[in-house]
Amino acid sequence: MQALVNRLWYDRQAGVHWLLVLLLLPLSGLFYLLTSLRRQLFRLGLKSSARLEVPVIVVGNITVGGSGKTPTVIYLIELLRRNGYRPGVISRGYGVEFSGCKRVIAGMPANEVGDEPAMIVARTQVPMVIGSDRVAAGKALMDWQAVDVIISDDGLQHYKLERDIEILVLDGKRRFGNGLLLPAGPLREGRWRQGCVDFTLVNGERGGPEEFEMALAPGNWRSVADGEVVTANLDESHESVAIAGIGNPQRFFDTLSEIGVHPIGQHAFDDHQAYSLEAIETVAAGRGVLMTEKDAVKCREFAKSNWWYLPVDAKIAPEFEQQLLTLLKRRENVQQGN
Repeated sequence: MQALVNRLWYDRQAGVHWLLVLLLLPLSGLFYLLTSLRRQLFRLGLKSSARLEVPVIVVGNITVGGSGKTPTVIYLIELLRRNGYRPGVISRGYGVEFSGCKRVIAGMPANEVGDEPAMIVARTQVPMVIGSDRVAAGKALMDWQAVDVIISDDGLQHYKLERDIEILVLDGKRRFGNGLLLPAGPLREGRWRQGCVDFTLVNGERGGPEEFEMALAPGNWRSVADGEVVTANLDESHESVAIAGIGNPQRFFDTLSEIGVHPIGQHAFDDHQAYSLEAIETVAAGRGVLMTEKDAVKCREFAKSNWWYLPVDAKIAPEFEQQLLTLLKRRENVQQGN
């Protein structure tokens, strides 16, 4: 299903799929009316929004699917810590059923907190709370830990939470796809929304005017089972298959090719795939398995010794860092009444 949707939204050569796009346009029109009405209700004060006691940085996108938000959040956590801040993170906890808010503790399984929160906390040990109401999640986070800035992982369209800085992350290759709203296209909001954010990061390609380029730099291969760095050379002679259950699986497969790793097969799962040993073994047939870090957090309990994951780190121009920190300080001063 995800492969069909990606062709529908992003493949300009798939002419036959435009018939389906035309059929979906009335639903996109309805989506436009509903989302526009919702934004107008917030603008007029008929729906209330709330400000937290510390600055809030929202990292999000206006397209459905992976764009590089999670590596960006990890990058921001490390950047803020280097500059004396005590960041915390809030997120929805996609695909997990629970009521209210929930703290994310390192080592908690992904099926209890979501794959992206589990990955962020495993990598950084940052204080993190998940909840569908991000205002409540932010308050729960501040009640729990002494944070002085909150990063919202996704939530660009969660207007109930007031924010001080908005960061839009774009997939450089796919950008806005066919430019249509859901479900005929990948857009949650129109392309106009880019003009409202403070920063736009373009992942994997050259950015346009007032956009910052971002690259995902591969780290060292690690064992899925215990996280230890792998010393073996996983080059083209290594018999393995690659899997990816992320928003844009092809990005991972392309990365493998760029670093000289050529598995004998590759298989794309749906984003946020709930893995099982049987599902992976059906694809791997006893061979080694190469996967993303996001996939790995869901496989550690049943991982085999020949399963490895590739962590990546966001690399962004120093100009972005300076501008972000300057704007954050300015927004802090405004919030404190200075």
